[in-house]
Amino acid sequence: MAETFKTDSNITVKREYKKADLKRKVEESAGKYPYTRGLYPNMYRERFWTMRQYSGFGSADETNKRFKFLLDHGQTGLSLAFDLPTQTGRDSDDIQSEGEVGRTGVAISSIKDMMTCFDGIPLDKVSTSMTINSTASTLLSLYITVAEAQGVTPAQLRGTTQNDILKEYVARNTYIYPPKPSMRLIGDMIEYCSTKVPQWYPVSISGYHMREAGSNAIQELAFTFANAIAYIETCTARGLKIDNFAPRLSFFFCCTMEFFEEVAKFRAARRVYSKIMKERFHAKDPKSTHLRFHVQTSGESLTAQQVDNNIVRVATEAMAAVLGGCQSLHTNSRDEALALPTEQSAKVALRTQQIIASETGVTKTVDPLAGSYYIESLTDKIEEEVTKYLKKIDRMGGAMAAIEKGFFQEEIRNNSYRLKKEIDENKRVIVGVNKYQDAHDVEPALNKIDIEIEKKQLARLKEFKASRDMTKVNATLSSLQKAAEGDDNLMPLIITCVKSYATLGEISSTLREVFGRYEPKISF
Repeated sequence: MAETFKTDSNITVKREYKKADLKRKVEESAGKYPYTRGLYPNMYRERFWTMRQYSGFGSADETNKRFKFLLDHGQTGLSLAFDLPTQTGRDSDDIQSEGEVGRTGVAISSIKDMMTCFDGIPLDKVSTSMTINSTASTLLSLYITVAEAQGVTPAQLRGTTQNDILKEYVARNTYIYPPKPSMRLIGDMIEYCSTKVPQWYPVSISGYHMREAGSNAIQELAFTFANAIAYIETCTARGLKIDNFAPRLSFFFCCTMEFFEEVAKFRAARRVYSKIMKERFHAKDPKSTHLRFHVQTSGESLTAQQVDNNIVRVATEAMAAVLGGCQSLHTNSRDEALALPTEQSAKVALRTQQIIASETGVTKTVDPLAGSYYIESLTDKIEEEVTKYLKKIDRMGGAMAAIEKGFFQEEIRNNSYRLKKEIDENKRVIVGVNKYQDAHDVEPALNKIDIEIEKKQLARLKEFKASRDMTKVNATLSSLQKAAEGDDNLMPLIITCVKSYATLGEISSTLREVFGRYEPKISF
């Protein structure tokens, strides 16, 4: 019996593809609806994608140094990671923060921390992406306040807050509040940014984390777009016009090792999204139908064994993202399966993008794989399967209902189990792990977070809190609590709290008193 070949998304792969395998002929050019071939007519012939490296660790001082290092080596956008206390709304001196301060990202508790983080970095000249969700409104408020201290207006700021809470309930778990008030905060940010911070992307709807949790390419797109529909409906329900905010929605996808499927996934994604915006939400502005997305190479694909192999994996995934037409790209570092990357590893990851852009020639023409029978067939099949999923989710009542029923979670769990089983049974080869092992493999020198960083952060925070006018702090927090009990947009009040020197933890606690804390359903 002949062996059956399938992609990671379980799409059967034929021995060869011919013209008869195509369901439609892609005649439109890049820059034309439904944008299968790319958002812009000239794509990378005109401008390369934004090259970002996800940075942020330890203290604000250390993060500031890493930012300047990367900018000096040609990075074109900043991408900021936060530690778990910051992500979950706790100050560094919270008892539950002990041992986690500065570990997975930078510790930001106050305006002083944020000032230090961006000291000497002109915020009107750089674009900053912040991977933050539950506390996104506070972090954006801190960023706006730092910019104003530099003499930069909110209207000049460019960047993104991830701010995608629905995927947190599905795959990542750094939530604070229940879904309904969390969606309100996101709606407040989108509404506020549409008029006050017009160059900012207030939400980056993320398939990345669901993919890393075990979803396949089709599920990644379907669940991400279902979440996007929920955010859009939140905004239109409060009276916002689709063309007033849709151009500032952005997306974040993963790129794994299934090379051709990943290229096709990005092409299909543009097509699916543009149709949703035009046919479902009746967007008139072409910019509202643009799928703007950042890509990160797959952290899950990195191995702790033979870490230099990860350089090859990252280069392969980055090439697929570029051939798929991303607007922004982060390349993981070789040692990230073991620790936060060293400066040298981060530089190699950045150089990987620069070599692809400058030496390979893949940027010289638009959508160079267009017309491949295999690529076009995969693009059609992914679009078809994503559409089926979206219809099923609609029948459930939308993304919120599907998440509450555990549908997304169960689908991801099942696919993750399938992949793990294939590896365990050696049906899926991972070089250096279940084949081509090296008994003499040596662990590289790793980036270690100095335990003194936490002590210094706590000392700085203690000094900051002691220097404040608590009457002013308490007055602004009280105003925030009162507004949270009503329907006012909370962004102006959070900015006022930040400027009065209220901490991130104090702001989060104030909102938690009104909104409550989310307790997930336990299922096995």
